[in-house]
Amino acid sequence: MSDVRLIDMTLRDGMHAVDHQFTPEQMAEIASALEAANVDVIEVSHGDGMGGSSLNYGFSAASDEEYLEAVTDVISDSKLSVLLLPGIGTVEELELAADYGADICRIATHVTEADVSQQHFQFATDIGMEAIGLLMLGHMAPPETVLKQARLMEEYGAECVYVMDSAGAMLPSDVRDRVSLLDDQLSIDVGFHAHNNLGLGIGNTLDGIESGAVSVDGCLRGLGAGAGNAQIEVLLGVLENAGYDVEPDFFKMLEAAALLEDILGGDAIPEIDNSALLLGYAGVYSSFLRHAERAAEQFDVDPREVLVELGEIGVVGGQEDMIADVAARMADGD
Repeated sequence: MSDVRLIDMTLRDGMHAVDHQFTPEQMAEIASALEAANVDVIEVSHGDGMGGSSLNYGFSAASDEEYLEAVTDVISDSKLSVLLLPGIGTVEELELAADYGADICRIATHVTEADVSQQHFQFATDIGMEAIGLLMLGHMAPPETVLKQARLMEEYGAECVYVMDSAGAMLPSDVRDRVSLLDDQLSIDVGFHAHNNLGLGIGNTLDGIESGAVSVDGCLRGLGAGAGNAQIEVLLGVLENAGYDVEPDFFKMLEAAALLEDILGGDAIPEIDNSALLLGYAGVYSSFLRHAERAAEQFDVDPREVLVELGEIGVVGGQEDMIADVAARMADGD
């Protein structure tokens, strides 16, 4: 058994970087390359999870069903995961995913709102899916609160609970404090999900693993919201050099990364530009970046000021409609 399970987010968190416009054919091509690289788990969903294609979160190029059908045709050994955010997706979407052979359901809530996920965990476990809990924006709560919420997810049936650095705002000490506490106090596995807005995606993931995380996330070429996720082919090389037992084939993973870059034509590969850096600096949800840039352009205001204001008022995932409100108020001089 591997020391660390790698979950590839290219076809889920990576959807944010392409405005959710991967086609089913592109998804199938990338999933096939990941399968050839023997990736443990491939996650497929709208960037905001099953049911996320909407005016509020951005319409995707195809339906959940079309994406699942395309990917399940080309993978057999890698496990298939989907994301669900209660309030965006419903148990009906979970049933659809299970019908297409999804093995894992990752259920995500804000770090203080695990109580909204009980029915989703129960449904997922009842239909035989592995249920993983994700506590988003983990930097917004102290370690003791993260533990309290993780215990709720454990009670509901989660087999693993993740600390999510959704804003890419955590310092290494923040990661260690939260992950080590969960590892010490829970009877289930612990995972960690990084964003690279402060340039700490790989380092924080390694700190998470050394603190007890046995499941971690990444994307090819670091594709993902904000400055992207931990770059999974880099993470794989780091873990191999550090002596960890990992399943994916390093050379095949490099080939998958090169394929992704060819498909994108050099566009959408994340970088730590000023806006992405501000996400981590201000502690703002990484998927807000493109929404904030569009709102700032619409109202002719500075996107940097929009992001800082969003951080100051503590806007969280699911409140995307407030981004335009903040930009509009700034344009009015409020």
